[in-house]
Amino acid sequence: MSLEKQINESFLNVPLRPETMLIFTARTAILESVKDAAKSFRGKVLDVGCGFQPYRHIIESNPHVYEYIGMDLENSELYAISEPDLKWNGRRIALEDESVDCVMATEFLEHYSEPEKVLAEILRVMKSDGRFFATVPFIWNLHEIPHDEYRFTPYSLTRHLANAGFKDVEVKALGGWNLSLAQMIGLWISFSKMRNLTRRILRVVLFPVYYSLIKTDRKPVEFDGVENSMFSGLSVTATK
Repeated sequence: MSLEKQINESFLNVPLRPETMLIFTARTAILESVKDAAKSFRGKVLDVGCGFQPYRHIIESNPHVYEYIGMDLENSELYAISEPDLKWNGRRIALEDESVDCVMATEFLEHYSEPEKVLAEILRVMKSDGRFFATVPFIWNLHEIPHDEYRFTPYSLTRHLANAGFKDVEVKALGGWNLSLAQMIGLWISFSKMRNLTRRILRVVLFPVYYSLIKTDRKPVEFDGVENSMFSGLSVTATK
């Protein structure tokens, strides 16, 4: 499968069917959030932990953006087939102070044991009034072991950003109760120990429930610890 086709089927146009129950909820919610955030991007945009750079075209299609820079680790085994525009060591970004207008980091911050340090480095390369956007998972299994450090709440995410020097922090849910349950079903079917035949049967039997949960989900507009106390993941925006 070509990289372009892989990006399309795994990130941009994930089909809703039993075989995609693992990734559909997370990838479509993140995509929706990226599209919304990208509307306010401008100038030079740095994509931290860009991976396959699945959202590059979305960012570059914004007429107010004149440059996209995808940045990831050197010699990354996970993304070896997609060469980033800029490589880094996970600590120091090889850019001058106040050299980019916007920074995005999808599913990135949970992999850092000291998130405020990497946030401070991101802040360093951002221009005054620059815009930051990120997503983080909440309902998700351990991944990229041993580099899986956190599941953030709205409060911890806000505190880390504020401590790093960001202002105007706004946190939103990527999905509510129903999407969270659908996501957990997809994870359970995909990774829980069971016979392959059982797994195939469960995908078919539970798909109508999974489908219904997705279609009836309501994102919490606030976090109250009661009715609005569950979310599948979070997006956050902030400024310098």
